[in-house]
Amino acid sequence: MARIGVIGGSGLDNPDILTNSRDEEVTTPYGEPSSPLKRGTIGGTEVALLARHGREHTIPPGQVNYRANIAALKAAGCSHILATTAVGSLREDIQRGDLVVIDQFIDFTKQRKMSFHERFAPHKPVHTPMGNPFDGDLRRLLIEQCRDLGYPFHEKGTVVTIEGPRFSSAAESRMFRLLGGDIINMSIATEAALANEAEIPYAALAMSTDYDSWREGEEQVTWEAVAKVFAENAERVTALLRLAIPLI
Repeated sequence: MARIGVIGGSGLDNPDILTNSRDEEVTTPYGEPSSPLKRGTIGGTEVALLARHGREHTIPPGQVNYRANIAALKAAGCSHILATTAVGSLREDIQRGDLVVIDQFIDFTKQRKMSFHERFAPHKPVHTPMGNPFDGDLRRLLIEQCRDLGYPFHEKGTVVTIEGPRFSSAAESRMFRLLGGDIINMSIATEAALANEAEIPYAALAMSTDYDSWREGEEQVTWEAVAKVFAENAERVTALLRLAIPLI
């Protein structure tokens, strides 16, 4: 039986979507993950759910122990990982509340541990391919479920991941648009890279909550505004997960 790892992002730190849920404390060689694993089932499929920023959203994005999070899900026997995340839109056509099935990332983080390999074995360097960091089969499944449910969504999108916790300046936001970014957040590139290194198929479902800092006439993005939009649309994400997970 497949066991699916779910990483809940902003607005889905502690969703009540599991049947017969129980907590499991986990330690890894890389330290403690962001939260205990919440174990249970969805549609008969075993699931291990982890809150990226902690269940009370106390861990800033730059302080998340991404290595421990991925290592904990791998140690739990997860064969696949689905992640959720709130993002800012860098495109007019990606509106508030739209879902995006991410297919590429651009990494603008600066201070994070991005690899499990702190030292190579003699003459055995490990350089993980990253041309397509999001698993194609998982992405197709998410696209099919978005289409079947009739949600406003985008079949692909390049996410720019910044260090945070601050939001972008207007100049940075415009630069990210010029570089080909479609959406922006503070976590996904790090997670995707480590999941690939751990050889776990990974996909991320993003919800657009704001227009970052590039759009003229918009008020400055705030956490309160992001949380409000995500809360208003979170049921879309949880409904999609309930349908998609048993099909993996």
